Amino acid sequence: MQADTRKLLATGSIISLTGAVAAALMYTVFGGVSRQGPHTNGGWLCLMIAMGCLPTGVLTLLLGAAKCLGELRR
Repeated sequence: MQADTRKLLATGSIISLTGAVAAALMYTVFGGVSRQGPHTNGGWLCLMIAMGCLPTGVLTLLLGAAKCLGELRR
C-alpha cells in the first residue's frame, strides 16, 4: 500500500470517528435530541460537527478504499 493511500484511510478514519463521537455526545452528555433539535448549545455544536465530519469522513474512507483496491489489481 502506498503512503498516500494509507494517509487517506487514516484521515478518513479520524474524521469519521470525530463525527461519531460528536453524535454520541450529543445524544448522551448534552441533553439528547427532540423533534425540534438538541436541547443545549453544546448539543447544537455537536450536531454541526457530526453533520460536517460524518459525510466527509465516509467519502474520504471510500476514496481510500477504492484507491487501495485499484492498487491491489495492478
